[in-house]
Amino acid sequence: MIDLLIRGGQVVTPEGVGAWDVGVDGERIVAVAAAGMLPAESTRVIDATGKLVIPGGIDPHVHTGWPIPARDGSMTVSAGPGQVSAAALCGGTTTLADFAIWEPGMSLAQAIAKKQEVWREGYTDYALHVMLQGAVPHEVIAQMPEAISAGFPSFKIFTTDVRPQGKGRMIRLGHLWAIMEASSRHGGILSIHAEDDDLVMYMYERLEREGRTDIAHMPLVHSIMSEDIAFRRVLRLARYVEGAAVYLVHVSSKAGTDAVAEARADGLPVYAETLHHYATFT
Repeated sequence: MIDLLIRGGQVVTPEGVGAWDVGVDGERIVAVAAAGMLPAESTRVIDATGKLVIPGGIDPHVHTGWPIPARDGSMTVSAGPGQVSAAALCGGTTTLADFAIWEPGMSLAQAIAKKQEVWREGYTDYALHVMLQGAVPHEVIAQMPEAISAGFPSFKIFTTDVRPQGKGRMIRLGHLWAIMEASSRHGGILSIHAEDDDLVMYMYERLEREGRTDIAHMPLVHSIMSEDIAFRRVLRLARYVEGAAVYLVHVSSKAGTDAVAEARADGLPVYAETLHHYATFT
């Protein structure tokens, strides 16, 4: 059954680009066929002549309503799901993966429900990573299987506080090990922002002392060396946890890419994402 037919355009698929027709049933693409092969009777038809027809993009890493601490101690918050998802649709992105932030005193289910409520204003499909932080209590780690079963199998981890302001996000190696074990046993995956916190915080202090606080010096803080050391530490830990799936974010250097490639060559379920400015701002 087809209730929407898109025809006349250049259709982009994993196999290539061609002059095909696309059949949609409800919210699912159910057919891609040669031009004229799908029935148009009693079907809504969109004429895409002269246009590209591309599946909706999936952005696996967005931060809506994200707290951003400033150097003076103040706090700003990034735009909410309504604004972010509307902007995403303008660029052809139809699914966003955001973060449900767990905080001390909350259950994982409460963190998820809190973020789901905010997403009522969103326009796109969405998914949620569950962000853990700090010294995560054993009883919260024990809730991970329930979250995975409920459809939230990915957990965000920071191995650094990222900046001197707003500390508390970093998860140390012992807790990371426990979280990784719980995740691997139940089919989860860890989305890890991996940097060496000692190096990051030392460089913030040093550059502040030297008066070099312009954004141009950011690569000296969030450095190739820090990425290399942290990636390899995380991936070495993953070798000790059978089936540990790891998704490394913000890959910004050849050193990080090499670490991921070596792990994948050894058959580990390791994945990575980058950002476009890492490929252009060098």
